[in-house]
Amino acid sequence: MARYFRSDLAYFCLAGQLLLLLLSTSSLSVRAPTYQSQNLHIPSLVPHTPLALSRSRFSAKAQLDFTTHCNTSCYHKVEDIDKEHLTEQLAFETLYADGSRTLTTVNLEDEDADSNMSPALPVKWKNKLPSFPHTRSRRQIYGADGRFNIRGDHFLLDYPFSTAVRISTGCTGVLVSQQHVLTAAHCVHDGKDYVKGARKLRVGFLIPPSANGTKEDLKKPLVRWLRVRRTRVPKGWIQGPQDVSMDYDYALLELRWPHRRPFMRLAIAPSSNDLAGKRIHFSGFDSDRPGELVYRFCPVEDESNDLIYQHCDARPGASGSGVYGRVWDDVLERWERKVIGIFSGHQWLEINGESRDYNVAVRFTPLKFAQICYWVHGNRADCSQD
Repeated sequence: MARYFRSDLAYFCLAGQLLLLLLSTSSLSVRAPTYQSQNLHIPSLVPHTPLALSRSRFSAKAQLDFTTHCNTSCYHKVEDIDKEHLTEQLAFETLYADGSRTLTTVNLEDEDADSNMSPALPVKWKNKLPSFPHTRSRRQIYGADGRFNIRGDHFLLDYPFSTAVRISTGCTGVLVSQQHVLTAAHCVHDGKDYVKGARKLRVGFLIPPSANGTKEDLKKPLVRWLRVRRTRVPKGWIQGPQDVSMDYDYALLELRWPHRRPFMRLAIAPSSNDLAGKRIHFSGFDSDRPGELVYRFCPVEDESNDLIYQHCDARPGASGSGVYGRVWDDVLERWERKVIGIFSGHQWLEINGESRDYNVAVRFTPLKFAQICYWVHGNRADCSQD
C-alpha cells in the first residue's frame, strides 16, 4: 500500500512541475519572433533516378555513446562549402527490409549556397558556465540530474511524450508523420556500414500498464514493436568512421504500417533567441533508466549553423530523440511545439584556445528540412515550412 502511495505522490509532484512549465510557456507574449520577417526560403532538391548498390553486410556495431571533437575550422567550415559539395552531402542512401540499397543523388535548384544557412548566434563564450573538470570523459550529466521519468497513462499517451518511440538498436526516435520516425544516423550506421541490428530494424511504442493489464510493476510498460520498411541516411553521414560528423547525424525510418498516435511537425531551426523561453526539450530512453521514458529541458547555450550546443542531461539511449522547441506559427499566430533537431551525443568544442564540453543536437537547416520533407512526402510540392 505504501509503495502505491509513494508512486502516486511521485506522479503528483511530476504533474505539478510539468504544469508549472506549461503555464510559464503559455504565458509568453503572442508577438511573433523577428526571424519570421526574414521569410526563410525552402530550397528545392531535385532527386535523380536511384542507383542500385550492393547489399549491406550489416557488419557495424551500434555505438550509443557518440562523442566527437570540433575546433575553429570545424565550427566555421560551412563558410567554405560550395554548392557542389552541398549536393554531394544531400545525396542519400535507402536501405530496404530485404537488405538491398540504392543511392539517390540530387540537384539543388537554388543558385545561392547560403540557402543552407539557418538563423544562429555564434559561439561567444559570453556566459559564465559552471566549472567542470577538463578531462576527456564522455560527460552527459551536468551537475544535479534534471531529468524527469514519465509514467502513467496521463503522460505516456499524451502529446508530446507520446511522440517518443524506441529504436531496436538501443536508441530513441520521434514520430514525424503517420508512418515516419526520425532518429540519429549513428543508431543505424557507423559511417561505413549499417549496424547489425539494422537488418531487422523495429520501432517500439510504449503501452502503459493500464492498457496492457499490468498492475504489479508500474515501472515497466510493455512495448509494441513495428517493423521498418526502409531507412534513409544522408550521404553527408556515410563517409567512413574517421570522417563522421554530427552535422548529418540523422536518419528517417519508414514503418511498414501507419501508427495511430499523434506526431510532431518539423520546422527549420530558428535562432535560440526566437524559441519560446530560449529552451529546447526532448524525451528519450536513457540507458541508465531501463524501461523508462525520460524527459528533460534546458536553455540553448550556443549554436552553429549545423549544431545546437546545450547542457540538457542525457545518457546513451537518448540518442535520436527529437529535439523540439516552441516555435512561432505564422498561420495559427501562436507558439507550437515543432521538431527542430535530433539529439546526437557529446562534443568537445575548442575555440580561441578555450575548451568546453556540450551535449549536442543536429540543427535542421533549410536544406536538411527540404531533404527530410522530401523523404516523408515523396515529392517537392508538399515541402514548405509548416
